[in-house]
Formats: sequence, C-alpha cells, structure tokens
Amino acid sequence: MQIGFVGLGKMGGNMVHRLREHGHDVVAFDPSEQARAAVAELGATAVTSLDELVAHLQAPRGVWVMVPSGRITEDTVNRLFELLSNGDTVIDGGNSNYHDSVARAKRAAERGIAFIDAGTSGGVWGLQVGYCLMAGGDATAVEHWRPVFETLAPPDGFLHTGPAGSGHFVKMVHNGIEYGMLQAYAEGFAVMQAKQDFGTLDLHAIAHLWNQGSVVRSWLLELAERAFAEDPQLEKLRGWVEDSGEGRWTMQEAMELSVPAPVLAVSLMARYQSRLPDGFGNKVIAALRNQFGGHAVQLEQHH
Repeated sequence: MQIGFVGLGKMGGNMVHRLREHGHDVVAFDPSEQARAAVAELGATAVTSLDELVAHLQAPRGVWVMVPSGRITEDTVNRLFELLSNGDTVIDGGNSNYHDSVARAKRAAERGIAFIDAGTSGGVWGLQVGYCLMAGGDATAVEHWRPVFETLAPPDGFLHTGPAGSGHFVKMVHNGIEYGMLQAYAEGFAVMQAKQDFGTLDLHAIAHLWNQGSVVRSWLLELAERAFAEDPQLEKLRGWVEDSGEGRWTMQEAMELSVPAPVLAVSLMARYQSRLPDGFGNKVIAALRNQFGGHAVQLEQHH
C-alpha cells in the first residue's frame, strides 16, 4: 500500500524501515534533513513539507503521524485536515491523550476524513520484533489500512479496540501498568543491591536466572539483564525518571471511575521522587526505559 508518514524519530524511522522491507510505498516527512535522508536510503520518497507529502499521495490517501503528543501533534493533525479530503485517513500513532483523539475524530468526520488513534508499543525494538498496535476508530477505515497495521505488528500484535479514542485509552492504561512493573523490579533490585551480608550480589546473573522459567520473567527483566551486563551497578546513570504523561492520565481516569489503583499511584509518585537525590531503584527504571524505548537518561557527573 501507499501511505504517508510524518515523524521519523527513534520509532517513526524504524516503522518506515519495516514498511519498506515489506514493500509498502512510503512518502515521508520530517523537519530533519538527516532523518529524511535515512528513509530515502530505504527507498521511501522523502519530502520537505506536509503539503508536498499530501501532493504525492493517491486517493484514498492515508497519513500516519508519529510525532510527540501535545501541540506538535495538534498542529500537524489540523494542517492535515486542511490538506486532505473526503475519504482520506489520518492515523495518530503517538501517545496522545484519548480525549484529544475523540475530539480530533469528530473534527475529521465533519470533513469526511477518517481518524484512527493507534496506540503503539515496541520502542526501539519494534523494527526487529514488531509493534503492538491498539487501534481505535471507524471499522471500515481500520479494515482498509489493515495491511499497514499487520506489517508493523508481529503475529496477533494488532487489535481494533473499538471506536475513536479507544486505542489511545488502551495504550494509556498499558503505560500505567508499565509504571507499576518497572517500580516492582526497581524496588526488588534495590533491596538486593543494598544487602551486603552475602558480598555483592550479581544482579546481572540474578536477572538472567529469573528469566529461566521464573514467574517474574518478562521482556522487561530481559532488558534488566542487558542493562546490568552493560553497567553492573548502574554507576553511569542518574536515577532521574521522567513521566511522559500516560501514567498521570491513567491515575486521573482511575480516580474518576473510583477504581482503586494503589500500585499505579505509588509508582507515579516514585517518579516524582526520583527528581530528588536518587536511590538505586530509580537507576533501574532509568536503565530499563533506555533499553526498551531509547528514552534519554541522565549520566552521573564524576569530578
């Protein structure tokens, strides 16, 4: 299929790579000349503006937006609504607030444009293993773009979750759960790192051990194993942990629905606490987020 793609960062560039590997025709835009050049080498058509991107697409046109949530997404989507026409589709694969996605879908529908909110998980590993995709929107539009979704996803890694907004809602909760899982691993490894009665416990070996049939084995624990292999005591990292929004939104939703979510609440508070002088557990979370998502870390300053 032919599809337009806006945003060629850590995930977007790899998504274009995966689409090109499977023969899709991609017209790609990013403000970065370097990012455009990288996808051009993959055979994508690199363009220098949204106007040019839309002009290269054949009806019915589809544009996947993979840019940071908030103002950048809002401006990009609004401009695409102006450029596209009846029968076209905008897919937002970023971490937008689902309320915004519901509102954008309504504005799109007024113009005869379909809007799909595609929650996307997979981080920097998606090129290799595929992206888990949670798509909300009109069933006909989602079905039309199924070949793109199924190319990006691993087997059984794509689901039409329901009407507009549901994809980003499910992805929001997914990230809230992620907060809790990260916090549990962080605290466990921090307890072991602090225990000196048995000498210095080998955290890398323990992470590897737990991945062999243990009930706490997971991809995150595999990434912990990688992180400890690279830096056994995480001495190079600061334990400063960002929260990108979804954890806050999940907690707000839980409170509005009167759903008890104490683990998610405490894990969110722990991220705020991480901006204070840090402990080892925060370094574990910082290392894991860097491993799965390429999220920026802050390095220790040694004088």
